[in-house]
Amino acid sequence: MPLDERVRAMLDQMAALGQPPIHELRPEEARANRQATAALGTYPAEPAATEDRRVPGPAGEIPVRIYRPASDETLPIVVFLHGGGWVIGDIESHDAVCQQLATRVPAIVVSVDYRLAPEHRYPAALEDCMAATRWVDEHAQGLGGDRHRMAVAGDSAGGNLSALVALRCRDEGGPRLAFQLLVYPATDLTCSFPSHAENAQGYLLTSDAIAWFLDHYIDEGDRKRPDASPHFAEDVSGLPPALIITAEFDPLRDEGEAYAKRLRSAGVPATATRYPGMIHAFFNMDAILPQAGQAIDEAATALRAALHPTGS
Repeated sequence: MPLDERVRAMLDQMAALGQPPIHELRPEEARANRQATAALGTYPAEPAATEDRRVPGPAGEIPVRIYRPASDETLPIVVFLHGGGWVIGDIESHDAVCQQLATRVPAIVVSVDYRLAPEHRYPAALEDCMAATRWVDEHAQGLGGDRHRMAVAGDSAGGNLSALVALRCRDEGGPRLAFQLLVYPATDLTCSFPSHAENAQGYLLTSDAIAWFLDHYIDEGDRKRPDASPHFAEDVSGLPPALIITAEFDPLRDEGEAYAKRLRSAGVPATATRYPGMIHAFFNMDAILPQAGQAIDEAATALRAALHPTGS
């Protein structure tokens, strides 16, 4: 189908502002600009209580934000890894999404503020995400959560990191994850799928922007490593069930859908849902895009089914 009219209007408004594209900015400038898009996400009527903490990491403490919805029950836990090309994004940029997931599942959500590139290049982000996931598993009871009902979730670069965390957890004997939510994940850092060419320009995330993110994050010779690109993992069996959300006009569309196909071929229950007319980053825009609200509903429903299997 054609590009959604609301998306087109938003892109036209952004173009009219005349701001330089992200690949012409310094990382600190791009991070400042990213904060403005946080206003495109809405908050639930009864938001979850939040607590900011710092947990041990491989290179110092890692900031996390813990979301606790009102409940008398022991809740499942979702470790959330934000997107932003490993260079931008943080806890604040994805606060609304985490609020929505916490209240709709319901679950305790732990959002991880992992180290960013270029100051901290590959594999720093993954190491932080693994350390935070292990900490959550070890401290689940103190958080009011159930370590036997844990999921990992993330969008874009966070989807990449979530898939990699799931692989590491399987290979290293835990923590045991019940589900993985991957929203337009980067699974192939060599950018080899056709959608990279089909959607290279004009849809927010461009080929120039992807090159900018990758060059800041990882050397070209490392991009095919299975601990950087989950698509190249030799074996994807034994992983937790997955929901993979993609957008029609997204360069990352094909690699996310291909990863879902690989999971299914290996016997892993995996659903791939493509949102027609949408672009990369739409999941964070439910204030202006009804499809974003639908995608959040789908994500929350899938997490609820996996983490509340008895309807609790």
